[in-house]
Amino acid sequence: MSDSTPGPEPEVTEADVPVPQLSDAAGEALAEPVDPAAPAPLGVPRTPTGNADVDAGLDRLGDADHLATDGHIEVYEDVHRGLRDALTALDARPAPPAPSGAPTPAYDNRS
Repeated sequence: MSDSTPGPEPEVTEADVPVPQLSDAAGEALAEPVDPAAPAPLGVPRTPTGNADVDAGLDRLGDADHLATDGHIEVYEDVHRGLRDALTALDARPAPPAPSGAPTPAYDNRS
C-alpha cells in the first residue's frame, strides 16, 4: 500500500493537447499545425458544366471553404441568386425557329 495521498488532478492546458500536423504526399510535416476549429475545404470536386454563369457560381462556392460557418450564408445566397438569374435567362431566350418546310400540325375542329 502506498503512503501517498491523492491530490488534485493536474489541469490540462492547450499546450498539453497534441495538435494534428498536416503532411504532404511524402509524409513530410508541413510548417503550420492544423487548428481543428478553423475552416477547411471539403474537397468536393467541381465539374464544369459548360455554362459560364453556372460554372462561375460553382467556383464561387469555393469561397465558403475559407470562411467561418456564419459567412457561408452570404456565399450561398450569392450563388443561389446567380443560378436563378441563369435559369431566368434561359426562359427569356426566344425559341429556335421551326425548320422551314416542316408541316404544320393539323387540328381537328371537333364540336
